[in-house]
Amino acid sequence: MMTEGERLQLKIGRLFHKALRDYRLIDDGDKVLVGLSGGKDSLTLLELLAKRSRVFMPRFQVEAAFVRMTNIPYQNDETYLQEYAAELNIPLHITETSFDESSDTRHTHCFLCSWQRRKMLFEMAKQLNCNKIALGHNKDDIIQTALLNLTFQGQFGGMRPKMKMDKFPMTLIRPLCLIREEDIRQYAALNNFRQQLKNCPYEDASQRNSMKEIIARLEQLNPEFEYSFYRALEQKWDIPINK
Repeated sequence: MMTEGERLQLKIGRLFHKALRDYRLIDDGDKVLVGLSGGKDSLTLLELLAKRSRVFMPRFQVEAAFVRMTNIPYQNDETYLQEYAAELNIPLHITETSFDESSDTRHTHCFLCSWQRRKMLFEMAKQLNCNKIALGHNKDDIIQTALLNLTFQGQFGGMRPKMKMDKFPMTLIRPLCLIREEDIRQYAALNNFRQQLKNCPYEDASQRNSMKEIIARLEQLNPEFEYSFYRALEQKWDIPINK
């Protein structure tokens, strides 16, 4: 009989491989740069992709990048990240950047930080000749973003599992798109992933927390809300789904 931990690993592995297959996220010959933040999602993503890269077909390479934000007062244990990547035999590249929050008062700290990190990942991916960037957004992140866009921008959409960039010869992929945050949290605890030394001071002020509360209430009304909402998003995305 399988243990709870074994069942969880099997579930996460199944959903991860389903996402790779359904959305055709990985092709033979790809070189993928994983955005490693030090959080549970990106640590899980790096481990899953590293293990998958050693399986025959499709053959692809994996590298990781950590972007240090010098003007945001939170810390990561970079030594731990280096050791973690080394255990997986994945090269880890570390760089740093910052943003001038006074130059753009229309956007939140979270948006500016995320945008600057993304720019640095694009630059590193180009330098390393990577054609894909893998981000650790999970299913809850995708649903929350869609609700945020619907509520504040009047648009239905958001993070797609696969998105080819217009201005760069690069494709963004989100291989954790079918996995719920709670499953990843349990997986991180099971594997003793180390937490950040100091959390971001702006994370509690994010509208994303309000979306989490709304989703929890919607799931009380309809336990299948997550499935129904995500299915509606799939119908909106203009990407081929291999089901």
